[in-house]
Amino acid sequence: MNVLRDLPKIDKFVTLPAFFGLSNTLLTRIAKDQIEALRIRILSNKTTQIDHESLIQEVLDSYHTLLAPSLKPLINATGVILHTNMGRSLIDPEILDRASRVLCNYSNLEYNQSKGCRGERYEHVSKHLRALLGVEDVLVVNNNASAVFLVLNTFAKGKEVVVSRGELVEIGGSFRIPEVMSQSGAILHEVGATNKTKASDYANAINENTAILMKVHRSNFTIEGFSSETEYADIKTLSKEHKLIDYYDLGSGYIPTLPYNLSNDEHPISKVLEDEPNLISFSGDKLFGSVQAGIIAGKKGLIDELKKNQLLRMLRVDKITLSILEETIKAYLEERYDLIPTLKLLFTDTDELQDRAEMMRKEIGSEISDVIKTSTVMGGGTLPNKEFPTIALHIHGKATKLERYFRARDIIGRIERDMFLIDLRALESKYDQQIITAAKEFLS
Repeated sequence: MNVLRDLPKIDKFVTLPAFFGLSNTLLTRIAKDQIEALRIRILSNKTTQIDHESLIQEVLDSYHTLLAPSLKPLINATGVILHTNMGRSLIDPEILDRASRVLCNYSNLEYNQSKGCRGERYEHVSKHLRALLGVEDVLVVNNNASAVFLVLNTFAKGKEVVVSRGELVEIGGSFRIPEVMSQSGAILHEVGATNKTKASDYANAINENTAILMKVHRSNFTIEGFSSETEYADIKTLSKEHKLIDYYDLGSGYIPTLPYNLSNDEHPISKVLEDEPNLISFSGDKLFGSVQAGIIAGKKGLIDELKKNQLLRMLRVDKITLSILEETIKAYLEERYDLIPTLKLLFTDTDELQDRAEMMRKEIGSEISDVIKTSTVMGGGTLPNKEFPTIALHIHGKATKLERYFRARDIIGRIERDMFLIDLRALESKYDQQIITAAKEFLS
């Protein structure tokens, strides 16, 4: 075991020139672990000599690996604009730059400058949201699941909430309406059949313990064939007649009419608000095109009650979310949809995508790639079963091998009918040249 004597002393090892400029505390911790691991290998006869240069390199590698960011940018060439696994909505650099003026300084987040006293953090974003939506008041929490939970806990704890059986949605991460309702303290009263629910089903369910008539958007599925659902206007009429709260969980709300006839069955927020609902809620990071948030809008008296719920302290959003969300709403008010990447990508004409794809094909080689017309979906639990046109670059070769190759270079494409595709629908043009370079390297 004489080799053990050659193990370096920690205090001297960390002062070697190779480690100059590194954090001594972190370096010492990593060096101790590496040297101890080396000691164990020696004692178990797996190592018979010490390679000091290799040990130094192992410590350096461990140090830099630990400090390498886990989150990193990816290039979305899947065609799915709201790709949940890749962060859903993009934030435009100009929006972020505007928000950074607040984020990088002290601010009036909860300070009423005119009165010189404590203010309310939600007032900043609510002013712009009220103007955009034309509602009495709004409240922002950290996501739409929180919004649903807060509404149910505030107004229906120990009471019944009437919901159609065909709207008992489950979304990603096993988030289910019945479970959320149970956790909130509300009692689920499901009505109708899976495929059909009538206004009379809601009416017959109302009793002395009913608190809310609720409609839930089917965010990730549709019911086809012999089916029908109750219009929200009818639910509103019933709630008004029986002095109950009507609440519409939109899941994903949007402002302008969408292209490719996507708005035929999916009404914009303005259309829903024509029925003057007591409360609606929707996600900020889906079709609205901003940061993750749950936006609750409706009657001021009800919003005031939500603000009194002690749970709001746990569900509230921070200054980062509020600042970016506010700048997004201001872009809406100015109709600067070019500052909302989700809409910009969706509204991009297929002719423009075709021209880009043809340029990329020419650079890569027309004999080893071709441009195809295909379709894609929005993703992110929005516009279920609705496809719209896109243009993709098909690179010839074994699809699975190409997919792995590009994925290793942070380019995420998709496979369709055994073809590897670079779909341009969700692909920002600034990445075109990077994809061309990667394709040339692979094909050479």
